[in-house]
Amino acid sequence: MRTENVYLAGIGTVVPERVSTEHAVAQGWYDEADREASGILAVSVAESTPAPDLAVEAARTAIRRSGHAADDFGVLLHSHAHHQGPDAWSPAHYVLNNTLDRPIPAIEVRQGCLGGLAALELAATRLLANPSHPAALVTAADNFSIPLVDRWRTSSAFVLADSAAALAVSRTGGFARLLAIGSVSDARMEALDRGGDPLFPPGVTVGEPLDFNKRREHMRAQWAAGVAPPIGYFGDKIVAVTEAVLEEAGTTFDEITRVAHPGFGWESLETMFLAPLGIDADRGVWDYIRHVGHAGVTEVFLGLEHLWTSGQVVPGDRVLLLSSGAGASMGAAVVEILTACEPGTEG
Repeated sequence: MRTENVYLAGIGTVVPERVSTEHAVAQGWYDEADREASGILAVSVAESTPAPDLAVEAARTAIRRSGHAADDFGVLLHSHAHHQGPDAWSPAHYVLNNTLDRPIPAIEVRQGCLGGLAALELAATRLLANPSHPAALVTAADNFSIPLVDRWRTSSAFVLADSAAALAVSRTGGFARLLAIGSVSDARMEALDRGGDPLFPPGVTVGEPLDFNKRREHMRAQWAAGVAPPIGYFGDKIVAVTEAVLEEAGTTFDEITRVAHPGFGWESLETMFLAPLGIDADRGVWDYIRHVGHAGVTEVFLGLEHLWTSGQVVPGDRVLLLSSGAGASMGAAVVEILTACEPGTEG
């Protein structure tokens, strides 16, 4: 979707204290061979801080930076990939109550790790379709620090990280312009994230831990038994959505200065995202995101804020945001930096 006059007016992130992977190995939480293969150096861990509270902190920063008053916002979209609090409760309204405190819609967006980018797409669509308010607030947060999740071993592709991010999206101006955004999916791939787990009762309700590796092993056993794999090549979908969004943005890949991408371990990151697009580590945000881990719904926003606040992108530069989620879904966005980050606004 090509967007006209949609801007990122403010951005805020929260990255909790990092735990080094070297320390995790010393504690017996993480395997040294996996650590070396992943290239991940540290992972952000929020301990007992609720994810919605992380989102509130990030949102307050984004609102302050945006210059928008609370009355300017017409919708709040909150994304997460993991549990937020009590069942049958709305974390989106909790974030709204503790930030804008207005009687506007507060909506949850569940697209797995693509959720943050999906919420941004919905916010842009809302602003273009409904002129009653000039701004929308996007928040995203997760905290995986619960007994049923072993962040260090639940997947060989990544280490789960806790974080939050928020964007104030505006029709009136901002530090960056959203040129285009879009997503695609391949529903055949949903089996990869389901494996042999039953649909009912949900595993978390009977104390079943989250284990992506077990699900992948189930699929490998099925393939070994002659059951055809229900997938194509993931990289082809990443290339397809990127090319479509670049065309809608009226830009070429050569005009992209930097790429904000997921915080997977190096092998998975390169195979799934970087190699298909011909991106090297320097053009991406590897040196930053390897100190965070796989932050899912927030990580492309973490990467964008890091690039902007550190001065690694300047006015005129174009940044590609690239992510994916369960389903399987793949998404991309192109933003153009309009203003430099002023000193003193880094946090």
